[in-house]
Amino acid sequence: MTALLVVLGAAVGAPLRYLTDRFIQSRHDSVFPWGTMAVNVAGSFVLGLVVGLPASGPVTALVGTGFCGALTTYSTFSYETLRLTQEGFRFYAAANITASIVAGLGAGVLGLMIAQALTG
Repeated sequence: MTALLVVLGAAVGAPLRYLTDRFIQSRHDSVFPWGTMAVNVAGSFVLGLVVGLPASGPVTALVGTGFCGALTTYSTFSYETLRLTQEGFRFYAAANITASIVAGLGAGVLGLMIAQALTG
């Protein structure tokens, strides 16, 4: 049952990641991977909420592992950072690393803090 919940969450998260990334990236005239950063930060926030709420195992599997796991993408982050470096955009590569880590951790902490405040 848990595996099915993970699959169901991923079935929503993966297409949402792709569509969100393409939507955001199409609105920026920049080599910086704004779409990937947006989905990774959003996923970190949602995962922080899930971890901070008294969620059951099935909810954690569905939303945390399935949805957030498919919504976020470390492999694309890595690929895009390497591509920026290879194409000579070293500043953007360093900015991508720094901003993604800081924003992702910040979003996760913010989600956790909001969940804890809600459950008081």
